[in-house]
Amino acid sequence: MSGVLNSSVARQARAFSPASVANVAVGFDLLGYAVPDVGDTVTVRRIDAPEVRIVAIRGSAVELPLDAPSNTAGAALIALREALALPFGFELEIDKGIPLSSGMGGSAASCVAALVAANALLDVPLSREQLYRYSLEGEAVASGSRHGDNLGPMFLGGLVLSTLERLVPVPVPAHWHSLLVHPEALLETRRAREALQGSYALKEFVAQSSNLALVLAGCHAGDAGLVRAGLADVLVEPRRAPLIVGFDAAKAAALAAGAMGASISGAGPSVFAWFEDRDAALAAAPKVQAAFAAAGFDSQSWVSPINSPGARLL
Repeated sequence: MSGVLNSSVARQARAFSPASVANVAVGFDLLGYAVPDVGDTVTVRRIDAPEVRIVAIRGSAVELPLDAPSNTAGAALIALREALALPFGFELEIDKGIPLSSGMGGSAASCVAALVAANALLDVPLSREQLYRYSLEGEAVASGSRHGDNLGPMFLGGLVLSTLERLVPVPVPAHWHSLLVHPEALLETRRAREALQGSYALKEFVAQSSNLALVLAGCHAGDAGLVRAGLADVLVEPRRAPLIVGFDAAKAAALAAGAMGASISGAGPSVFAWFEDRDAALAAAPKVQAAFAAAGFDSQSWVSPINSPGARLL
């Protein structure tokens, strides 16, 4: 597709991808939204060698693989190269801004930022929807499965329903805000997914489907009452909550402060809550953080519109 070098194409690009809240209580592996005030930055250089290599990873508290196939960003660019039969390669530098194992999409953000930057170096750039298919390969490296609830909102911004085949933006009133609180604790995604093994009752699936339908209908209609009725996870949260010390108190604090709903962000241990306006979210933040403090954890919090921007070139 890009067999002839276009001299007008840039040789280096940098991109930022925001964090995200995945699952959003009712949309396991399907629903997520962007959180713009924290994220990962990736610098990509177009190189003559037909390979993908990672030369630096900065800002991570733990050692991450420089081996490209074992890294989410590297695996995504390998998938892109192979699918487009590119005669050139990419060299990456990754600057982590999202805490690992936080439930904030840290692995996905590096993957998305790398693809957005690399896309700017293609002779014929792709759409965000086209890039999405390659990001799924990167996500599989981190979690062991292909799912897009983090990836979709990082590419498009806002609340997005992400299947394996398509991205569907979900409209949300501009004044609705998210509170995201991250306790200084680690919960590996693979361990959180292991907690979901076992049998489920049909009535649980029916209840979860009902809640997802209420939330989506409430978002489209701008009806906070519908969202309040549906923003509750009866399928996954009961199985993961015992892994998060302080979760029950943090959730209770958010609901007592007027949240439309609150639950685990992604695989955890971060907690999110939805509010009808920014002031309510800001007022709730110290109360939720106090609940984690009582459990022995310092925490960070971010308040942002649910309709926030996705990844961007820098």
